[in-house]
Amino acid sequence: MRQASSLDVTDGAELRTYRTRLVAVPQRFALARRSVGAQLRLWGYDGLVDSAAMCVTELLANVHRHVSSHECGLMLQALPEGVRISVSDRSPALPVAEEEPDWHAERGRGLFLLSRTADRWGSERTPTGKEVWVVLLDPEAAPGA
Repeated sequence: MRQASSLDVTDGAELRTYRTRLVAVPQRFALARRSVGAQLRLWGYDGLVDSAAMCVTELLANVHRHVSSHECGLMLQALPEGVRISVSDRSPALPVAEEEPDWHAERGRGLFLLSRTADRWGSERTPTGKEVWVVLLDPEAAPGA
């Protein structure tokens, strides 16, 4: 996994980002989860590590299952209220979450679970494919916390 962490300043506000390129194969998912967890702890978002691990696993699993090239980008952005996690790949096909998955099926529950874990999620086409993202809010960063 090639990794890069950066600290940018935009309009006086700190924008912290972490980027890596990887191949979305199940054997690498644990390493990706550990990298994400370490970065979130570094930024002080310890309480988001478990939810982020589940979301990253699902995003990478979707690349593995649905995209011919398993190469993808993983990006974390520290926000004042939490973190934005995105995975970009070369397929323009946008994911669709089922309202209620078939709980007896072997597959098809991942995006449903992701939609229930993340505070917000979405996808958008990019010039080279698509980006699927989640936002996890830190309860300790909420006003009045």
